[in-house]
Amino acid sequence: MAKRKTRVVNIGGVTIGGGAPIAIQSMTNTKTEDVEATVKQILELEKAGCDIIRCTAPTAEACDAIHEIKKQIHIPLVADIHFDYKMAIASVEAGADKIRINPGNIGGPDRLKEVVKVCAEKNVPIRVGVNSGSLEKEILEKYGSVTAEGLVESALDKAHMIEDLGYDNLVISIKSSDVMMSIKAHELIADKTDIPLHVGITEAGTLMQGSIKSAIGIGVILNEGIGDTIRVSLSADPINEIVAAKHILGTLGLRKTGPKLVSCPTCGRTQIDLISLAGEVEKMLLEFPDKEITVAVMGCVVNGPGEAREADIGIAGGKGEGLLIKKGEVVGKYPEEKLLQVLHEELLVL
Repeated sequence: MAKRKTRVVNIGGVTIGGGAPIAIQSMTNTKTEDVEATVKQILELEKAGCDIIRCTAPTAEACDAIHEIKKQIHIPLVADIHFDYKMAIASVEAGADKIRINPGNIGGPDRLKEVVKVCAEKNVPIRVGVNSGSLEKEILEKYGSVTAEGLVESALDKAHMIEDLGYDNLVISIKSSDVMMSIKAHELIADKTDIPLHVGITEAGTLMQGSIKSAIGIGVILNEGIGDTIRVSLSADPINEIVAAKHILGTLGLRKTGPKLVSCPTCGRTQIDLISLAGEVEKMLLEFPDKEITVAVMGCVVNGPGEAREADIGIAGGKGEGLLIKKGEVVGKYPEEKLLQVLHEELLVL
């Protein structure tokens, strides 16, 4: 795919735009003021493959916490600001690597100017965030409802407000829970600016529904060469956002994403709890993010070895027992209760 050319933005050492790899983002759901809990969650997200983390900064205490959190993590931190320009300034002074604001609700031109001034002094990028729930009354009246065109117009207006103040270290996000509207909005804005785009489907939903909507929306957008950083927004443990994002990027061939799991659907031949087994293997593979291997989990010993032939390693279940398979060859037979242990031991030495 032809990648859209965008300006380069450096976020605490992570480069986006300019052809850089797509960065994966997530957001903490802890109280930012709780430094210990927030750091714990960020370190877990780092381990899963998160490149950039966002924390809400609604209070002075939260902004103070950013300073302490930064000392204990290893990825850039973005401060999420709503309404209060003082929190934006305090977050930057506390060491935030980027801030996310809506210039239209930060308190007016003078206050926006103060925020831009401190960001410019410290070279901190600003993400201009617009979503379908934040469109101005004038935009809604112009288009009659929330539309892709309205999202784009609003976002570009906000970006121009900052650029008119002499600062262009920007990222734009235009999000909707409507997948097709999001796709259209990104197609439209890609022709109008070289500002890097943060892509996601907002309020996508629960783990299953949200992952599907995000895979379609983000996947189509990225496949058109649009987008520089992504977040899969789920009503679930944020770890799942990273896992889903890595699968999206890996499926599109945009990133090496560690182990790939292939597993067969259950059928009448299945004599093992394949669903639970595949789920346990999926969790196990999170321990090996740097292994570029394919792991197969098959439900029967009849077709399992053949179906797992393209995998580096796999297991196939039978009645009370299962097979360990390497490159399509059976290398061992074990009791069902030992299959996971054996697979784990093999993964450690691969």
